[in-house]
Amino acid sequence: MKTQRQTIKLRATWWHTWFLLMAFTAAHANATAANPNMIFILVDDLRYDGMGFLSPEINTPHIDNLASNGVYLPNAVVTTSLCSPSRATILTGLSARNHGIVDNNDAPETGLTFFPAHLQKAGYDTAFVGKWHMGRSDDSPRPGFDHWVSFKGQGFYNPTDRIPADLVAKGVRHQLNVNGTLVDQRGYMTDELTDYALDWLRAPERSQDPFFLYLSHKAVHSNVTPAPRHTDQYAEGPIPMPDGPAEISADVEAEGAGKPMWVHNQRNSWHGIDFAYHSDAPIEAYVRRYFATLSAVDDGIGRIVDLLKQRGLLNNTIIVFFSDNGFLFGEHGLIDKRNAYEPSVRVPMLVYGPGRIPAGTVMPNRVRNLDLAPTFLDFGDAHIPEHMEGRSLKPLLTGVTDPQQDPGTDFVYEYYWEWTFPQTPTTFSITRDEIKYIQYHGLWDLEELYDLRKDPEERVNLIDDERYHNALIDRRAALYQALANRDGVHAVPYTERKAAGLRFRRRSGSDTADFPEHFLRDADDTDLFTGFAPPQRLPKKDQN
Repeated sequence: MKTQRQTIKLRATWWHTWFLLMAFTAAHANATAANPNMIFILVDDLRYDGMGFLSPEINTPHIDNLASNGVYLPNAVVTTSLCSPSRATILTGLSARNHGIVDNNDAPETGLTFFPAHLQKAGYDTAFVGKWHMGRSDDSPRPGFDHWVSFKGQGFYNPTDRIPADLVAKGVRHQLNVNGTLVDQRGYMTDELTDYALDWLRAPERSQDPFFLYLSHKAVHSNVTPAPRHTDQYAEGPIPMPDGPAEISADVEAEGAGKPMWVHNQRNSWHGIDFAYHSDAPIEAYVRRYFATLSAVDDGIGRIVDLLKQRGLLNNTIIVFFSDNGFLFGEHGLIDKRNAYEPSVRVPMLVYGPGRIPAGTVMPNRVRNLDLAPTFLDFGDAHIPEHMEGRSLKPLLTGVTDPQQDPGTDFVYEYYWEWTFPQTPTTFSITRDEIKYIQYHGLWDLEELYDLRKDPEERVNLIDDERYHNALIDRRAALYQALANRDGVHAVPYTERKAAGLRFRRRSGSDTADFPEHFLRDADDTDLFTGFAPPQRLPKKDQN
């Protein structure tokens, strides 16, 4: 599978996109005076290219409709590629170092304010339907939402999944918390969440006050389970996959490519292609189920759009489609997310809004999950708190700001080592001007540097390339400065370890990695202190 930067044919040039934005804004300036309704559809673990209009092997007509009639943002990213931290960032407009929810264990939400509370103050009716998953044990209604439907932790695709047969026979089912009352799950989770969302949208008051619906799907999180009607949807035929096994690991195995040791070693683990989810099932089989599981989400989007049309609400509603993190299908020999590589941090993003958002355009500016909260608040004419770290995308999306003149921002990434899944180290990264620098905390290993303009698949580590020496110095310093929390403190938070974690390796899988050749030295070599003193900048003529 080639990268999106290589394969996508932009449906509008920069100039044409800007022209459309300006023309659209002028034509509709007086048509959208009322505050818009807003629907945020969040999926789980969906890759940046996991949509039919990018990967024709996938059938997602309703998602594709949002793209063809709205704005597609190919460079949307998340600042932490993990469920709970990313969801907290979306809800608070804060990075993980500031909201404090750093992994998927039971992190407290004490002191956090979620952006829908500000929409409530601006006159919005608000609802949350679906997966909350900030911590495992609490599904109770949260401040900021007038209506609440959720479940504990990851939830289950089907009402009786993992319930012993004797309890199933007694009528035991998984449950959802509906406005504080526990209710049995009735059917397939994706369909049921859509049903709850539609029930709320049908209420008469939805046609009176502006509303905000946060629909948060379990799909397509593992263990992916399609709806019965989609079980065999991709049983045969082509399916989008990265390059074959030899190419997948070329950057890991090739001499001089420079991948860290932890990447080599993670291949044979829960999150690697040698022992994926501690199974010998091929990754391709997982990918087929993954996209079949997405189909129910697509069906639900179609049902929501149809209802909005029937009720005359569509032309005053903005729909945002997003994922909490990306996903690797074997790139670098890895699966899942967490790391700072492109398939992990990049996510799909579509914004659809008749009368406000121009149809069929592409906005290639880099945007972050940090930017969602201020964007929703801006569209709702609500107060945007000063402590929010993101920026509103409304001026870009509506054509007030020329996308070509947008200065953008550095993309700073943070992931904190999680004892439950110890394969991925604490990871910090900064991408500036399409040059990405990655460093690891508490780990004796390589740094990484990639020029995404020339190497979008991050196959060649440039960390020792003198042509990028000054770029490296700049990004090391910028990353450290950016990672200070709002109190100016540099700290690495973590949660209580309660077990050993999923640490196993496959007996017949790949062995642990050797140290890189350039780590090896003889006693008293003249360069033994290289790496201790800060490097000097090269003369300007040698800068990349």
